[in-house]
Formats: sequence, C-alpha cells, structure tokens
Amino acid sequence: MEKRTQIAILGAGIFVRTQYLPRLAEISQLVLVKAIWSRTQESATGAVEIARKHFPEVECKWGDEGLDEIIRDDSIPAVAVVLAGQAQVDMSLRLLKAGKHVLQEKPAATSTTEIEMALSSYRALCASSPNKPIWAVAENYRFEPAFVECKKLLADIGDMMNVQVIVEGSMNSSNPYFSSSWRRNFAGGFILDMGVHFIAGLRMLVGCEITSVSATTKHVDLTLPPPDILSSSFQLDNGCSGVFVMIVSSKSPKIFWRVVGLKGTLQLERGNQDGRHGYLATLYGADGQSKSSFYSFSGVTEELKAFINDVSNMTLKKESGYEAEPRCSYLEGARDVAVLDALLESGHKCGEVVSVRKF
Repeated sequence: MEKRTQIAILGAGIFVRTQYLPRLAEISQLVLVKAIWSRTQESATGAVEIARKHFPEVECKWGDEGLDEIIRDDSIPAVAVVLAGQAQVDMSLRLLKAGKHVLQEKPAATSTTEIEMALSSYRALCASSPNKPIWAVAENYRFEPAFVECKKLLADIGDMMNVQVIVEGSMNSSNPYFSSSWRRNFAGGFILDMGVHFIAGLRMLVGCEITSVSATTKHVDLTLPPPDILSSSFQLDNGCSGVFVMIVSSKSPKIFWRVVGLKGTLQLERGNQDGRHGYLATLYGADGQSKSSFYSFSGVTEELKAFINDVSNMTLKKESGYEAEPRCSYLEGARDVAVLDALLESGHKCGEVVSVRKF
C-alpha cells in the first residue's frame, strides 16, 4: 500500500463535519487526516470526535499555538482551509509561505481587489521558491460528472445561440447555513458565496469566458443579507450572450443551465432520482428527440481526490515539473469571483455594463 498523504484541516464548521470528513473517509486509502484546527478548543473537539470514526489518530488543535504546531509539522505537506470567507486568503498565504500545499474553500476571495493582492503575493512566493506550493480552490462544480459529461455534448448542438442560467435557491431558516454570521457580513452576501458555484458551472459548460455583464439587484427578503435577487445579461467571448438570474430563497427551488444551439439544446437541471441527489442532463436534438441521463453528486469527493493526487505527485513521488489539476487552480476560482464582482458592481450602478476583470 502506498504511503498516504497526511493533511490538516483548518476549520471545524458545518461543511467540514458534513462534507469534508465523510468525503475524505471515502478516499482514506489515499489520505490521512492528521489534525483538525479551530480557533476554540470546543469547536475543534466537536469535529475531531466525528473524524475519529474514520481517522482514529487525528489530533485536536486550537488557537495560535495549535496553528503554529501544524505549520511546523513537516509530516503535514497539505492543509485544507475551510474558514470564514473573509479570513481564507490571509490564512492560505501564511500556509503557502510556510511551504504547505493549500486547498482553500470557495470563494477564492471577497473581491477582485483581494484577488490582485493574493495573486501578486503568490507569484512572488513561487518566483523565490524552488518548490512551487499548490494553491487550489475547492470548487466542486468543476468536478461534478454532470458538467464533465455535458461539456462533451456541446458540439452536438451546433453553433451556440443563447445561454440561460436560472437559480431559485432555498436559503431559508431550515438551511444550516442560513444563520452563518460570516456570510451575513460578506459584501454580496449569499449572492457571492453561492453564486460562484453557478458561475463555475456556467464557465465549465460553455468552455469560454464571460467578458461583460449588466445587472440589477434587489433586497426583498429582509431575513437575508442584501442583495437577495440578481437579474442579469452577460456576453461571452465567443460572441454569444445569455442571462443569469439568481433568487437566494424561493418557495419553489429550481436550478438549471440551458445552452441553445443551432442544431439542438443542452439542459442541465438539479434534482433527484431514486433518492439520489444530482443533475438531470437532457440533450434535445434537431429531430425533436431527446436523451436524458442522471448524474449523482460526487464533485466534493472528486476535487479532494484530485488535490491529494497532486500533493502526492509533488511531495511523495517528487515529480519534477508536475502540473497540478487546472480545474483546482486558484486562478479558476478567481475568475468565478471576478464575474460575481462585476455583476454586483453593475447592480450597484443600476445596470451599467461592466467589463469582467481578466486574470
């Protein structure tokens, strides 16, 4: 059995407990969770108790001293940063400077201003370091089988004519993230935090970049931070245009991506089938016939597997000139944020056309 890659997790919140730990357990033949850190002992202990079912020797770390111990531990080559969005970039850069490979949860940053600072610091670090540390962003939509497979079908619909992304979310008091304090103190609120997923899916599906946007935003549901509604049009660099509509909380949730082509239409809709949650992909042909396939969610597992594989190749196998999985790159996560940043800016400017920053 190959030596497993040891990692630490910074953060002990809902997503760590309900997603990271179960998904890492699924690939425990590849990875060993050596430590979980949080600001407080109570929070860290709660997550460690869950982790010990699968990783019995996991260590509980908290506070400044616990963080320093993880940074100094040479047996931990990689760290997952799953913290409040406002704190992630600074923490990631601190770890990268210490030589750790980093998988940072989305969003990549809070704004394009923070992205510029982050990329400048990272590039300077890589230029001065013989061993370039990996800075990955955990965007599971780029790893969902539905998007991977649908991208292959795009050629079947001919020249792209229009794209529609409609998101009617379900962020209400029954959602575990509804009361999340950092998301409520976040510029852009849930629109930015949730929206990067849908933009990542859009960019993955169409295989080109969004160049400019025009948006209007509103704040209707006062139980949510502003804005909670966004209606927009966007321009792609292939000349095609589309619409992106996002309602943070709807009584009838519905999420889909639809690409209309000269020879057919491709649609990807979130739903469930036989008790499995995932996406229904449908290809509508020019002959009026349609073909559908259902893909269960597995993006979180696949993104973790890709990151662990990259770290293994760069540390355990010491492959020189190794190129990490591009779907995980910080740059991809930054481009998602750049689109949302432009949408929110346009909304603030009452629909003025805003160019998306290029990274």
